[in-house]
Amino acid sequence: MFNAPSAEDAPQPPKVLTTPLEIASNLRMLQESHDPLIITFHERSQRFQSYLVEVDRDSNMIALDEMIPRDGERFMLAGEPFRVEGFHEGVRIAWESTSTPTLDESNNGRCYRGTLPDEVVYHQRRSAFRAALKLSQLVNVELDGEKLKESIRGKLLDISATGCKLRFEGDISERLQLGQVYERFIAALPFGSMTAPVELRYLHYEERIDITFAGVRFHNMSGLVQRQVERFVYQLQREARRFDKDDM
Repeated sequence: MFNAPSAEDAPQPPKVLTTPLEIASNLRMLQESHDPLIITFHERSQRFQSYLVEVDRDSNMIALDEMIPRDGERFMLAGEPFRVEGFHEGVRIAWESTSTPTLDESNNGRCYRGTLPDEVVYHQRRSAFRAALKLSQLVNVELDGEKLKESIRGKLLDISATGCKLRFEGDISERLQLGQVYERFIAALPFGSMTAPVELRYLHYEERIDITFAGVRFHNMSGLVQRQVERFVYQLQREARRFDKDDM
């Protein structure tokens, strides 16, 4: 049985940050950690990825990296309002933009310069314990669906009741689309394979080590799959606690 969540593990209500100091420090945290941002436009369903490349409180300015896919650039430069959402260690940081950024190509790359947001939503969400796997025990996974020409095989890095983080060899970022639901995610858990649809929420290719990292959220899980996931997370929790005791 799972232990009942403690008060500090329960989801925290969102806070609205309104002072330039608070806003800039939280955006700088996203920038320095190179956390991916999801950009959505109010009248469109497609999602785009970007990164914060500059945060300057003194000049009241931020800069966003070139969007992936680049289609979103024309919506942004046409003045369409958009929402930006990032996650840093379980904290959701999001803001709305109604002003039109300017395109800057001065430093051998493209970025979009705009004003520091007037307010930012800061939401600490701790409801789902995320269990990491040891490198020697990584689980094989396979991602497949109608939008893929062929399945993609990789490794499971960590898992919670709501989603998991994956690792794939090489650069597969062009083959996947943020916000897309992939109907067949298969993980070879120790006590049998589980299969569930997943939504891609995070995608980043690390050129230095030639590995693509992805984060997925389980989508419309069946009761059976949910029990499999909970059993595996509990098993990892128990192993982690035992490992901590051995260390002591």
